[in-house]
Amino acid sequence: MMDLVGTDWVAFIAVTLVLAGGAAYLTGQAMANRWRPAWLVAAYSVLLGGADRFAVFALAQGELWLISGYLIDTAILMAIALLSYRMAKARNMANQYPWIYERVGLLGWRDARGSGDG
Repeated sequence: MMDLVGTDWVAFIAVTLVLAGGAAYLTGQAMANRWRPAWLVAAYSVLLGGADRFAVFALAQGELWLISGYLIDTAILMAIALLSYRMAKARNMANQYPWIYERVGLLGWRDARGSGDG
């Protein structure tokens, strides 16, 4: 694990999943609540990946310039942020336009007007 992400499991879970993962979750929520596009969530996740790499370096004595660690951390944070974005977007669509859309599961919505096979 040390060779791939530049730190041990405990530090990876604490810093990347808990600390930066929470920030990624809130980033996705904020972007969806402000009706921003999904590509902006991905762009902020790239920046958050850099901040996470620095936090691993500063808090857990991990390697700062490890490209595989950055890519893995960023991919995980981007997945968390985009999942959070989609959950919030589905909630917002169903809550803001209840006469048009109804919620379908955790990530989706559909036309509530019953427009047929469309």
